[in-house]
Amino acid sequence: MTVANLADAPVFDNGGMTVRSLAVPSRGSAELAVWSFEMAPGTVGKEHTVDREEVFVANSGRMVGTLDGVEHVIEAGDALIVAPGVPFSIRNDSPTERATGTACASAGIRATLGGQIILPPWAQ
Repeated sequence: MTVANLADAPVFDNGGMTVRSLAVPSRGSAELAVWSFEMAPGTVGKEHTVDREEVFVANSGRMVGTLDGVEHVIEAGDALIVAPGVPFSIRNDSPTERATGTACASAGIRATLGGQIILPPWAQ
């Protein structure tokens, strides 16, 4: 068994979103990639797709996920489930409050953003 402490997690800044790798392959996970994230007020993620299912669980605040053009609000305890190949984005539309959450996908997840395939560094 491996323990991956949040305090020791690699930190990534992604344009208003701070991401911390938790249980990811580089930290001992073989099948899953789990990371925590914080979104500053007004942060808007870029629309992209993923090649594997991805789940976002809101821990605090309010986020809006847009899946294939349809908006869905998630608040603490809610989950946004993103199917492979579906264009999506997530945003914190609060002008004052941070939003936090945890995300999970299969290890090796790849995203397509602006026509380019990327390996999200926090999921590796």
